[in-house]
Amino acid sequence: MPYIPLEQHKKAWVFRHQSLPISADDALQIKPMSSTRAITLWNGFISNQVDHPDFFKKGDWAFDQNTWQDQGKWEATWDSEEPDLPAQILEHLDWANNTTIYYCNDRQHVIETNWGVFKRCWKNFLFMDDGPLLIGKKRDQVVQFLSNGTYRIGHK
Repeated sequence: MPYIPLEQHKKAWVFRHQSLPISADDALQIKPMSSTRAITLWNGFISNQVDHPDFFKKGDWAFDQNTWQDQGKWEATWDSEEPDLPAQILEHLDWANNTTIYYCNDRQHVIETNWGVFKRCWKNFLFMDDGPLLIGKKRDQVVQFLSNGTYRIGHK
């Protein structure tokens, strides 16, 4: 089975947080991958050398400084009443709302959804801010969210 039920995800609480409610329809479209499927995606699209963003090394596109064009701060927007992602991210990721996206926390923890759901629920996802990569299916643009409240945008 390629997915596990959302309630079985180790951080399922982020999608039930009282201060950041999400709709039942959006919750149905947030699909944590099974460990086997997450490993396959990570190895194919992120790194076959390391299992966590903290350990990228030479040979990983995410390690290459030429991947990253700009950076900014997400935490102030996250803490505010502003519902939208920082404008720079929205401009960089000019994807259709139905674009399949992957929120890649580490080799065994990847969540699949679509760009529209992610945009509405990004504050929930960002409770998991330990360097995850946001990539789109068949898309070159990428964003990495860092636990110091910053992000970086680029092209893989």
